[in-house]
Amino acid sequence: MGDLDRILSVLQEVRRRAVRIGVVLAAIFGFLLFFELVPFRFDLFGVSVPFAYPFPNPFYNVTAQLFRAMRAWMLPPNVQLINVGVGDSIFVQMEIGILVALAVGMPWIVHEVGAFLVPALRKNERALLRQIGIPATVLFAIGTACGMLFITPFTFRLLFFYVGAMGLAPYTLGVQDFVTFALLYSIAFGIVCELPVFIYGLTRLGIVKAAAWKKHWRAAILGALVFGMVVTPDNSGITMLIIATPMIGLYFGGAYFAARWESGRSSPPSPPRALAGAG
Repeated sequence: MGDLDRILSVLQEVRRRAVRIGVVLAAIFGFLLFFELVPFRFDLFGVSVPFAYPFPNPFYNVTAQLFRAMRAWMLPPNVQLINVGVGDSIFVQMEIGILVALAVGMPWIVHEVGAFLVPALRKNERALLRQIGIPATVLFAIGTACGMLFITPFTFRLLFFYVGAMGLAPYTLGVQDFVTFALLYSIAFGIVCELPVFIYGLTRLGIVKAAAWKKHWRAAILGALVFGMVVTPDNSGITMLIIATPMIGLYFGGAYFAARWESGRSSPPSPPRALAGAG
């Protein structure tokens, strides 16, 4: 098989994996945009259990339900959301649908990407991929959930406290600005939680020595501040610090575990104990 044949074979495999991922994400995205979840309760051993069933509804769909939940959970009561552009409500539903589809389909994405990479990896790289694949996915989900449920609502309330302290009128916020800020901010925390896995993986592969993470801690702090500035759409500086602070802590945590693994690998094995009564 020539080089061209190998390249074409790899491209065909990439296409096949991409199509499989696209089909799953499209199915999830379509469900979110064309169905609503109708709540109901049923009795199970005398206990009323909440449940929901899907019902076709392209207008008040799952994304609209999630938007209403985000609005009630994240914003103070005196903040008014307005529809600035004609198609803002449609774009908002699509943004929420894309995020949820990616979050729900992330295990499938990780599976397909891993299945594509495994044949080209060495034995230790395959072992590392199997070891960190699930933790990386779980950490991303936990970080995004914490950002959505706790950090982003806290940030909104903190910022609007300044509005109330100055005695300003009830704040009006564009619906697309609100959703874009909330989604980007929450996803940023999911990405930040991947940092320890990234540091540990590079050290396990021998690409970066553990001492290098400790040596360049000042550059890491600067990078965390820059990352927080880039992913936050406001210019207050508060949101930048809210993201950069846990990122710095996670950096040092990843560096600690990388150094611990490296020192454990380089330490010589302890000599066997002498048998009782020997000599």
